Amino acid sequence: MDPHTGYSTTTKTYTSLRPPIPLPPRATPLSITQYVLSLLHVSPHFSPSLPFLISPTATSTSTLSYADFLHRVDSLARALSPTIPSRAVALVLSPPSFHLPVIYFSLLSLNVVVSPANPLSTSDELTHLVSLSNPSVVFTVSSLLPNLSDAVRGGLRVILLDSPKFESMLTRPSHGTLRDRVAVSQDDSAVILYSSGTTGRVKGVELTHRNLIALIAGYYYRYLEEDEETKNTRAISLVPLPFFHVFGFSMILRAVSLSETLVMMERFDFEKMLAAVEKFRVTYMPVSPPLIVVLSKSELVSKYDFSSIKRLGCGGAPLGKEVAERFKARFPDILIIQGYGLTETSAGGARTIGPDECVKYGSVGRLQELMEAKIVDPSTGEALPPGKQGELWLRGPTVMKGYVGNKEATAETLLPDGWLKTGDLCYFDADGCLYIVDRLKELIKYKGYQVPPAELERLLLSHPDIADAAVIPYPDEDAGEIPMAFVVRKPGSNISTSQIMDYVAKQVTPYKRIRRVAFVSAIPKNPSGKILRRELVQQATSRPSKL
Repeated sequence: MDPHTGYSTTTKTYTSLRPPIPLPPRATPLSITQYVLSLLHVSPHFSPSLPFLISPTATSTSTLSYADFLHRVDSLARALSPTIPSRAVALVLSPPSFHLPVIYFSLLSLNVVVSPANPLSTSDELTHLVSLSNPSVVFTVSSLLPNLSDAVRGGLRVILLDSPKFESMLTRPSHGTLRDRVAVSQDDSAVILYSSGTTGRVKGVELTHRNLIALIAGYYYRYLEEDEETKNTRAISLVPLPFFHVFGFSMILRAVSLSETLVMMERFDFEKMLAAVEKFRVTYMPVSPPLIVVLSKSELVSKYDFSSIKRLGCGGAPLGKEVAERFKARFPDILIIQGYGLTETSAGGARTIGPDECVKYGSVGRLQELMEAKIVDPSTGEALPPGKQGELWLRGPTVMKGYVGNKEATAETLLPDGWLKTGDLCYFDADGCLYIVDRLKELIKYKGYQVPPAELERLLLSHPDIADAAVIPYPDEDAGEIPMAFVVRKPGSNISTSQIMDYVAKQVTPYKRIRRVAFVSAIPKNPSGKILRRELVQQATSRPSKL
């Protein structure tokens, strides 16, 4: 194995360059709840009186301490234990609230499979989710019951989170520890998380307790290797991501394992985010590349104290060098930690660690602990060496069990020997750092050439008059497809179509040039910040674009 890249010319496989981390023996009965709480109780920062969750509103701020959180988890588990059998599936449909982490930890301790869903899901979407996961109980709020009407006709049990009965479940006296008496195999299913559906209908990703334990172990042991300043500072993290999404879900587990405080946001609002950072002295926040762009350009930022932020975790799409350098010029003391993960890999995959790796702009870092990778030519199936682009395959302890209720999709994505086909076009450089070029299915085919939309989007976002942008394939009789840009102008800007086309044309080969432009007020994205290209393609092809 090459010590610089992790690549073996014999197996044509990349192995993680990170030091291995200890995992509990696989045969040991252990739930993710037990594992995370065992780490919490040995944390040097842990105190029961410390806040676990903070929820600011326009008029007040609510706080849930670790002591109250742990008591509610235990109380709810005791209340639910006699009525929900082991390995049953529980659909959780609720806006962000203190109840969600409590429900997750309680159910997982009882070996009940947690299936969080987007509270904005339509009735048809929920019916589809229910058909996939086959839950026996749903946790929701009264206002969302109408959307569940079709899904619950089969007699699905409903527990209302805004009812007196549920509140009483959270306040039972504690006697002993129920969680330790429930045997959970690490290979048992823990959660069913729903994929974003950017390339097709939503799929239910089935993750095990072992998957989540491996993910949290990586966070925890890397934290122990951080510099002394970081280790001695208790993190306060802002969560702009929803708790039903894999990154929001994993942030809850991570925060508890490291005794952090999470500041919740019911819905994302840029100025409210800045105000929360200032008020609660937030030290860490997950972001998407478009938010990095806004932070680099917005005049609003200077009105708030942003100095408490030490690190930003950036994922969801490649971060361009120009964008990263502009951000660094404005915030020289903030480290951007870039990472790559999928719902299918429990949000794990690769990440940058430390200042030296973080300056490799455009890279999502090195493979995470215990992970293997291949770069496979989509046409020939040949595994490729560093510097060559192909589809990224991953194998490791965080890789999913499969797609629930969809054997065909599982067989297409997850091979019998454990390799997961990510569908992402990638390459490794000479230092073993991973670069994401684009989604294979999103490549624009222009006269036989392949054009990555993400490359053009990075160029567009580097223009000072562009607030946001997305690039899609537009049908063309001669070329097959041409690159079309949807552009959000920065307030006060009058940048024109020709100026945009010329700006990009000067920086790319001729076949990658933008051939069509539409100006819009916003780019549609899913909760994790990924561009919903299918919506833009439909918008572009269903009616004339504003050019």
